[in-house]
Amino acid sequence: MSQLQVAESSAERMKTRDNVPKPRPAYIPTVGSPLAVDEEAYTTIQKAPRVLIDEFTLPVRSGRAWEVPAGSIVKISTPEGPQVGDLNLWNRHNPRERFWASRTRQLHASHVSTYDRLWSVLPYMRPLATIIHDSLDWYGVDPHGGRVHDLLGTRCDPYINAVLAGEQYDFHCHSNLTRVVKPFGLNESDVHDVINIFQVTGLDEQGRYFMNPSPARAGDDIEFLAEQDLLMALSTCPGGDLSAWGFGSGSQKEMIKCCRPLKVQVYQLEDETLLKSYGWQPAEVSKYTGLHGVVSPEGEKKLV
Repeated sequence: MSQLQVAESSAERMKTRDNVPKPRPAYIPTVGSPLAVDEEAYTTIQKAPRVLIDEFTLPVRSGRAWEVPAGSIVKISTPEGPQVGDLNLWNRHNPRERFWASRTRQLHASHVSTYDRLWSVLPYMRPLATIIHDSLDWYGVDPHGGRVHDLLGTRCDPYINAVLAGEQYDFHCHSNLTRVVKPFGLNESDVHDVINIFQVTGLDEQGRYFMNPSPARAGDDIEFLAEQDLLMALSTCPGGDLSAWGFGSGSQKEMIKCCRPLKVQVYQLEDETLLKSYGWQPAEVSKYTGLHGVVSPEGEKKLV
């Protein structure tokens, strides 16, 4: 095939591609679907009187893990200005059930906000938490295609830092999370892909991942309703607000200038009957049998 023919063939394929109708999202929450929430109920719950049961502030480049009873509200805020946080979630009674970032991204969006849910891995496949408030829901899509509360990327880690910068550094989000879950009986392999709260990311015209500075202001927050008894762990990212991110010791010294703390508050509803009045209860695990088409073999044959 000549170069002219190749060019004509490519042009024809591109023309066909451009004429394809706009795709329909694969997962659309319909009324009554587990993907959808009762917005009126969750809004009422978010605005209802609450009682503070736990409160702490994470210093820069640190981490913290804490327990959250089902039906509680967890508020994470930026008390001094923009700061990215890397968040992990597990079922408190079974750490094999943990947050599944990629499935949540498929079921909802690459960046999540109010009324989106954080789903658990197989074979459990149920909501761990639901976002009930997001003070950054105004951000939308920026001129570069960036959005906030990222599910596209994952946590920063010391292994890729050693590859790219050739240096040892122990306070990446992966390391921060690894340290803080050990007292709860978890280890490094339990740390998983995160939701990057307050972080703006996107894909450029070539599909490459990018990060923009966090738009959070002092006092911005995101709130979650715990749909199960949870263990949550949060890292204050060493990249700070991501306005000066990079790799290597020189970058670490620059990035710490834009690092700030994160604040966590855990609440119980003052009216303990409110959730039940809306029919709320912890979601059940997927009802799939788990056989995967495997048929049990016959028992031992009787010897003659």
